[in-house]
Amino acid sequence: MKKKPVIAVFGGGSWATAIVKVLQESLDQINWFIRRKENIEFIQKHNHNPYYLRFVELDPGKLNISDDINSIVKKSDILIFVIPAAFLKGTLEKLNEDISGKTVVSAIKGIIPGDNLVIADFFNKKYNTPLESIVVLSGPSHAEEVAMERLSYLTFASVDVKLARSIANLLDIHYIKTIISDDIYGIEYAAVLKNIFAIAVGICHGLDYGDNFQAVLVSNAIQEIKRFVDTVRPTTRDIKNSVYLGDLIVTAYSQFSRNRTFGTMIGKGYSVKSAVIEMNMVAEGYYATECIHQINEKYLINMPITDAVYNILYEKISPAIEIKLLTENLG
Repeated sequence: MKKKPVIAVFGGGSWATAIVKVLQESLDQINWFIRRKENIEFIQKHNHNPYYLRFVELDPGKLNISDDINSIVKKSDILIFVIPAAFLKGTLEKLNEDISGKTVVSAIKGIIPGDNLVIADFFNKKYNTPLESIVVLSGPSHAEEVAMERLSYLTFASVDVKLARSIANLLDIHYIKTIISDDIYGIEYAAVLKNIFAIAVGICHGLDYGDNFQAVLVSNAIQEIKRFVDTVRPTTRDIKNSVYLGDLIVTAYSQFSRNRTFGTMIGKGYSVKSAVIEMNMVAEGYYATECIHQINEKYLINMPITDAVYNILYEKISPAIEIKLLTENLG
């Protein structure tokens, strides 16, 4: 009988917790790397995450939780990374185990600051993981609704579609439907960009722009995504598919969107630093804005919404002034 692959999840936040919840419904054991020992002890004692999705019941009998990243990697065949992109490099600094022969699954909707690499490229270039061994997991999905068992659609992308399907089967339960794709780069960049646009929506909400303008903003945002991904990674794709357009919509409008929440605070007058401190959660779009701005210095793609968010967050231009200028460039 063929040995079942051993799965590991890396990260202790909302999305990591939701993925563990899903996996524990069909697997007998899951390895789970959490950086903070006190969080591990809390989960083992109280059966739920102390900070994220506290309503989710975890089964310690199925969980091998450790703060030793090398131990978790060594014992696992499939590595599911759910660590915010801004902190991924720092977390992996302690990694000594070779992961080039493992299957790497990225559930990270972000880009590595400084390197300006999407996650598939990061593992491929920095850890010699073949692209054929990498799967990108994307939405549209919020961890909160997955954890509440509300019907959600997840897209799994890989240049090896058979591998994507095998990973999708691990999370294919009654409240999750799975979609397979080979567009790893388009999906990764679209996930990065939608976080930037959710910040823009939040800023406009904080400035008291209404639903009519928000609709125009999001309509222009999907066009901006299309221009970017078609230029940077040209291939045949339908930008109206749920993994692109749907993920943008849910992140722009949902009450669970931390990027929209972050933007709303900026629109209401918070500084970036104070917004980050008060949220106590990572808004991937903040870091992504600078990365995409730097990447676009090479391509010079028309990206007025991204430019506006960059000017507000990094050039400290008044949100009211910048959004007023943006309204003249949308249609």
